[in-house]
Amino acid sequence: MSLLDRLNDDMKQAMKNKEKEKLSVIRMLKASLQNEAIKHGKQQLSEDEELTVLSREVKQRKDSLQEFQNAGRDDLVEKLQAELTYVEIYMPEQLSEEEVSAIVQETVAEVGASSKADMGRVMGAIMPKVKGKADGALVNKLVLHHLS
Repeated sequence: MSLLDRLNDDMKQAMKNKEKEKLSVIRMLKASLQNEAIKHGKQQLSEDEELTVLSREVKQRKDSLQEFQNAGRDDLVEKLQAELTYVEIYMPEQLSEEEVSAIVQETVAEVGASSKADMGRVMGAIMPKVKGKADGALVNKLVLHHLS
């Protein structure tokens, strides 16, 4: 079942259950996916492209969440946290910090990196491996740690 089919089924269920917040988030996700498909001139996105869109949506919400917390906007913080939980349902299971660390060590060895100057090569090699499964900031932190 494709992500769009899953979203359609969940949207119908949210309508039946009168879950307004969930319905709103699902509609936003569908719109983002459809806009991306139009942008690329495709009927349907590949799984990798869908994952990119979902990752972008999660990142936007996390960034906004941080800004609202800093501004003391608790009303918006709660709303965004609820949205994040709905979006994360469609994301693949996230890797633990230990699993990401193991991937970082393996990739550093593959690339033959030895200093922070090799950071770009290491990040370029790692990100496709952990796409959608790990936060980029965590990966960046672990790569810096292993290269120093």
